[in-house]
Amino acid sequence: MMDCYSCAREAEFDRLPPRERIAADELWRIAHAIGTAVPGWLVLLPRRHVTSIAALSDPEASSLGTWQVRISRALHVVMGCQKTYVAQFAEAERFAHVHFHIVPRPRDLPAALRGPKVFGALGSDGRTIVTEQEMDGIAARLARALAA
Repeated sequence: MMDCYSCAREAEFDRLPPRERIAADELWRIAHAIGTAVPGWLVLLPRRHVTSIAALSDPEASSLGTWQVRISRALHVVMGCQKTYVAQFAEAERFAHVHFHIVPRPRDLPAALRGPKVFGALGSDGRTIVTEQEMDGIAARLARALAA
């Protein structure tokens, strides 16, 4: 599955930078989203290749909600967000691997990017993208919050 971005990264798990392995267990891995203008935009990924929520194993399904809530709580502490958005599409080329976007909604997020419009903050359309150094710093703080 090396044409799958998530599986290719998983195959290098021990060598991944902090932003790609914020936390993990035997079923799930948390990474900072790439190409986003929103600091702390995370993705929760199954550690095996799966392209449909219906194909999640019972153990994966059982722990999914717990991970989403734990991540949201950590984002609240670390990023100071009032709420988080959770979404799953997995439609982009090379990104069909199921992944859940868990996006902190900053207090100052423009109305034009609230709700599902937050996906307008992905890509390089002139906005400042969160740097790898910033992602690694956020990842370290989130890893500590998730371990507490």
